[in-house]
Amino acid sequence: MKPRSRLILASGSSGRRELLAKAGWPFVAMPSGIEEPEGVGVTDPRPFVHDLAWRKAAAVAARVSEPALVIAADSVVWHDGAIIGKPSDEPDARRILGRLAGTTHELWTGVCVWRRPDDLQVCWQELSRVRMRPLAPSELEQLVATRDWEGKSGGYGIQGEADPYLTVETGTLSNVVGLPMESLAQVVALLDGQA
Repeated sequence: MKPRSRLILASGSSGRRELLAKAGWPFVAMPSGIEEPEGVGVTDPRPFVHDLAWRKAAAVAARVSEPALVIAADSVVWHDGAIIGKPSDEPDARRILGRLAGTTHELWTGVCVWRRPDDLQVCWQELSRVRMRPLAPSELEQLVATRDWEGKSGGYGIQGEADPYLTVETGTLSNVVGLPMESLAQVVALLDGQA
């Protein structure tokens, strides 16, 4: 079911834009522009992604006066009790991917849907568990050379169900891409008056 409300994606993420477009949902992208903390010292990823998604939605909602649903999200990789952020450069991407290779990690996404103009907000967090198979040194170098790690938590962008390196063990593929479309559709229908 297509939303009746105007949708505004508070993100510049190509993966999130592709998910909405694939669902056939018309939307306008309006990145929030907020500074994202690195997550150093975070002991629980859930409030971290929740707060970031809410702040992104709030920043964009403040610029929207007409009726609309503002959708914001933030995803992080959680591994060995720490947030694995976005690589800063090639050596950092190599280090992060090497650390995740051969392990299962958690991917947490916080989502906030903010309805304008009444400012009703629905926020939640969603978990997927992702396994990265062991990587030969040459495979690690190939992954780094693709530069697909740029701007992505954990240094990777999953390439669909048939990704040669990653398997979604629990949760949804869309959540791993960065926007859990299954639960988002339910919330949008509710806020859109179609539920």
